[in-house]
Amino acid sequence: MEQLSSGSLEWSDLDRQAVDVVRALAMDAVEKAGSGHPGTAMSLAPAAYLLFQRVLRHDPSDPKWAGRDRFVLSCGHSSLTLYIQLYLSGYGLTLDDLKALRQWGSLTPGHPEYGHTAGVETTTGPLGQGIGNAVGMAMAARRERGLFDADAAPGASPFDHMIWCFASEGDLEEGISHEVSALAGHQKLGNLAVVFDSNHISIEDDTQIALSEDITKRYEAYGWHVLEVDWTATGEYEEDVQALYDALEAARAETERPTFIKLRTIIGWPAPNKQNTGKIHGSALGADEVAATKRVLGMDPDKSFAVPAEVLDHAREVVERGRALRAEWDKGYQSWREANPERAELFDRISKRKLPEGWDKALPSFEIGSQVATRKASGEVLSALAPVLPELWGGSADLAESNNTTMKGEPSFIPDEYQTKEFPGNRYGRTLHFGIREHGMGAILNGIALHNGTRPYGGTFLVFSDYMRPSVRLAALMKLPVTYVWTHDSIGLGEDGPTHQPIEHLWALRAIPGLDVVRPADANETAAAWKAVLEHDDRPAGLALTRQNVPTLDGAGDPDAVARGGYVLQDASNGQPAVVIIGTGSEVQLAVEARTILESQGIPTRVVSMPCVEWFREQDAAYKQTVLPPAVKARVAVEAGITLGWREFVGDAGEVLGLEHFGASAPYKTIYEQFGLTADRVVAAAKASLAKTGADKGETTGN
Repeated sequence: MEQLSSGSLEWSDLDRQAVDVVRALAMDAVEKAGSGHPGTAMSLAPAAYLLFQRVLRHDPSDPKWAGRDRFVLSCGHSSLTLYIQLYLSGYGLTLDDLKALRQWGSLTPGHPEYGHTAGVETTTGPLGQGIGNAVGMAMAARRERGLFDADAAPGASPFDHMIWCFASEGDLEEGISHEVSALAGHQKLGNLAVVFDSNHISIEDDTQIALSEDITKRYEAYGWHVLEVDWTATGEYEEDVQALYDALEAARAETERPTFIKLRTIIGWPAPNKQNTGKIHGSALGADEVAATKRVLGMDPDKSFAVPAEVLDHAREVVERGRALRAEWDKGYQSWREANPERAELFDRISKRKLPEGWDKALPSFEIGSQVATRKASGEVLSALAPVLPELWGGSADLAESNNTTMKGEPSFIPDEYQTKEFPGNRYGRTLHFGIREHGMGAILNGIALHNGTRPYGGTFLVFSDYMRPSVRLAALMKLPVTYVWTHDSIGLGEDGPTHQPIEHLWALRAIPGLDVVRPADANETAAAWKAVLEHDDRPAGLALTRQNVPTLDGAGDPDAVARGGYVLQDASNGQPAVVIIGTGSEVQLAVEARTILESQGIPTRVVSMPCVEWFREQDAAYKQTVLPPAVKARVAVEAGITLGWREFVGDAGEVLGLEHFGASAPYKTIYEQFGLTADRVVAAAKASLAKTGADKGETTGN
């Protein structure tokens, strides 16, 4: 292990006292709440206090300062590790907030929540997600530097800063940590540092029961800069803060590799009976153990939430430190703005997630009657938008050619030495290559969106959205404008068979609150869908796109209509429909064909294209009634997937045509025919629905 020296750290008695206050607050907060995770907050107290007081570049008076370092607490169960530092540093949290830990309406929920508490950079809780977010933030920081200040010397740009992450054994056991860490090493993200709290304890006590790999060697293999600080090395437990400070400063100095610092701690230190046990990981210590621990710390065991004024005053000095850092940064930032007025204007626009005037004029249109797969149309949209929306960037989980996620002519985001003949690029490029890492891709996309306003997208097959679902759910929870390009959206992908054919996925994804699932009918609806998605800056969206060609329909793709989620694509010939057929995606063409047949038989039929159920639900009652008239009870919905959810739109007399079983391997036209997804079946379903309403009167036989 390399020897480190960053100069002497000033660490006073007040600092040591503050660290002990942190431990006591962690115990008291969990004790009052009756639940929580005190142990890690106690043992990480010196590391968190050191980071916030001496290392982290931040301004507590402005938590959104663009020049700040980012801090991600991946082990979100130890939320007090963050909350107590936010309190001590002057972010606005009070002792009363700490007393309200995990309570209704408090600013200190059980896990940190983005947008809820000032100073919280991301929602963490599901283990490993935070590391992925941190990787995404580091990638975004590099991309943004390339957009705004690419020519500055290393460390000289106002856009140079660090991403710091605290992680636990649990974070590193989750498979997502492998995906994102391998990619971070490959990308040589020198602006990223992870402090691994190696305390050997989880809920099931000693991690030896399930964990034995050498984690430092794992990170060395990824290409990370690996350091180790062992506070148990002497046989006694000694919190060598200087050694940790040296490691943190070495991480900042390393610009060509991400840094992994293994910090050996004892969980729950110095609780005399419960330290180093699973009992202190996820539950209150109990009054007797809290009192005993406070005696060890030299504190009054009868006092709770005791913070000496001199300790708080000392900790709050970090505000002045932050303001001084901010003032120095402002000088460079203002100089940059004066020298780069156009880039400054771009920075301002992107930071506000404001789209440029007239950007949508770049959207392509497609010839009526042409046969175009919606995945291909999406690719053409992305290429068309590249010149006008520099904030839009993304790629695929090794499926670029299938997902059509590569903007034509745009360089890849990759260290120069790793560019390929097929994908030339540089560190400031635009096309992302996640490798076959869907779960990691999802968390990285969230980190990019969290960082400062660029708009990321990521692609894979719709069936593999299952691999990224936890990240998608968190994007919805945080209201992040991430776009998922989910192609091969049905049995229409054909020969790859049931393992690759999504059946339950559309409604499973629609079940996530706050996620827009958009399944456009044709190429022009796809362009309009991208427009609507990009105009929303407060939610994620998934585009479910076809592998197979579909006809470009007359009347489809009006941007205002598509943005409403459902609209009348073709009305009944007399304007008074007897039956309404609702379709999405590739099945809209079946609805159109069925309408032709029904109209020829004298049955007035309306076709409704419903690319996005979520957008349609948002419309006022009057609009929804004009599309789906309450008086028209005969209705059919057709979609190549499970029928769950469509009853809401077709009612009790309606029929739903879909699949309640897995797919098969065959040419897609054969599969549609064999599984009964045909225009004739839609016609039969329409007549069945009419019969339920009493509209099927039959004919006289003359008897």
